[in-house]
Formats: sequence, C-alpha cells, structure tokens
Amino acid sequence: MASSQQNIPTTQKVIAVLWPSFLTAGIATILFFTAFDPELLMQTGGYGPVTRIGGYTVGFFLFWLLTASTGVLTCYFQRPCHEPTQSEFN
Repeated sequence: MASSQQNIPTTQKVIAVLWPSFLTAGIATILFFTAFDPELLMQTGGYGPVTRIGGYTVGFFLFWLLTASTGVLTCYFQRPCHEPTQSEFN
C-alpha cells in the first residue's frame, strides 16, 4: 500500500487536499456568516472598521486554512510509522 501512495504525483496529492477544503470552506463561510455579522465581529474584537466583504474574505481564507490543515494532517497520519518487515506479517 505504501508503494502505491508513492506513485501518486505531488500535484495530485496537493489538489486532493486543497479542492475539498476549498469547497468545505465555502460552505462553512456561508453557514457562519449567516449567523454572525463580520462588521460587528471585527468591531467587537477591536480590529477597527472592516467592510463586510473584507470580513467574508478573511473568514473564508481562515476556514480554508483550517480545513486544509486538517486534510494535510490526515494525509500525514495515514502513513505507517515504519516500513513493515516480513516477520511482522507472520
């Protein structure tokens, strides 16, 4: 199984993480900002005046970063810790 994962091109691995996380970030942005106003959140947080579009943009990229990092961690932790030896199969 490890040899089949090594044959996958790096570009395909990157796209396999970024595309689903992009879609998930879009859905999360819609759901989050349906309930919360970005202007009010920024003022409450002490960030000063920020437009709604700016808040949506920052929120989207933060959600994308979060979901992409979970995808990368999933790919990292699915790898075996070490190569299995023949004696471990018996």
